[in-house]
Amino acid sequence: MNTKEFKGQINTVLGPISPKDLGATLTHEHLLTSLDCYFQTPEESSQRLLASQKLSFNNIGKIPGKWLHHPESMNLSDISIAIEEVMDWKLEGGGAVVDATSIGIGRDPGGLARIARATELNIIMGCGYYLPSSYAVNMDLVTQKDIENQIVNDLITGVGDTGIKSGIIGEIGCDFPLTKNIKKVLSAAVEAQKATGAPILIHPGHSPYAPIEIADILLKRGAESGNIIIGHLDARIVDYSILPELGNTGVFLELDTFGIEDTEFGGSHMASDIPSDLQRVEMVKFLIDNGYEDQILIAHDVCDQWRYKRFGGKNYGHILNSIVPRMLAHGISRKQVKKIIYDNPARSLTFK
Repeated sequence: MNTKEFKGQINTVLGPISPKDLGATLTHEHLLTSLDCYFQTPEESSQRLLASQKLSFNNIGKIPGKWLHHPESMNLSDISIAIEEVMDWKLEGGGAVVDATSIGIGRDPGGLARIARATELNIIMGCGYYLPSSYAVNMDLVTQKDIENQIVNDLITGVGDTGIKSGIIGEIGCDFPLTKNIKKVLSAAVEAQKATGAPILIHPGHSPYAPIEIADILLKRGAESGNIIIGHLDARIVDYSILPELGNTGVFLELDTFGIEDTEFGGSHMASDIPSDLQRVEMVKFLIDNGYEDQILIAHDVCDQWRYKRFGGKNYGHILNSIVPRMLAHGISRKQVKKIIYDNPARSLTFK
């Protein structure tokens, strides 16, 4: 098996493409996913009523602060709806989407292929493992080599018997502090990258120090900095003085929660509050002004139905529709916007 067969290419669910054909890219989304691993049955009987209700405009305003208690919202499983929703990105001028859904949270190779055919978008599928709450019960017994082999197989041969191949290792879910099993998965991801040249996408734990800790671990194990994406920086880091240390490692810096501005959402399960889109644009500007414009990636991380357009959400088209004009208004040039949306994704997703 030639594990380097995709060198210099980007691997989509419909096959490899040249980086120049990728187009405007969202580097961290979910088109089909099931986040049941987060579900918590509320203690209060009145809150259990909300958990059992169908999503509607009568209750959608309550979901961001209670999303851990609403199983319907945390499942994106209808292919027809996914096609309709992601077409907003296509119609705004988008060309590609990274579906960061990994093992244990509803990864759907066949479904993604159908969406790709229907929308003519380049869709890149993830592999590897998400957070411990989504692990199989026997994860303690699974070896690093087992995980590495599974990742390599998903990238080179295809997931299961589908023949549909992943194009990125991740999102690899990390808690803070890191557990033994998470460290095992990270090590396997690095070895799989060495074997295949595939990029790695990281979901860091809920600490401003998690991103640099994970970047250091990956690099010390031999991962290539230009093949690593550290996600959720806009949802983890408030103090910008932390960013240069991470930027100086050479990894890609992903701000991927654009469109989430509900003030209740951060308080529902996170140690830090969710920023506004204005604050995200300001972080992008800070990174540019400090010399990191070649490393910036942006996305929405749509993973809940309350963010769908059909429920009044900002959806997948938000960055091209609303954020790019705001970036331009804040002194970010069109050349820099193109780099962030076109050029940087193409480099970050190319097999080395």
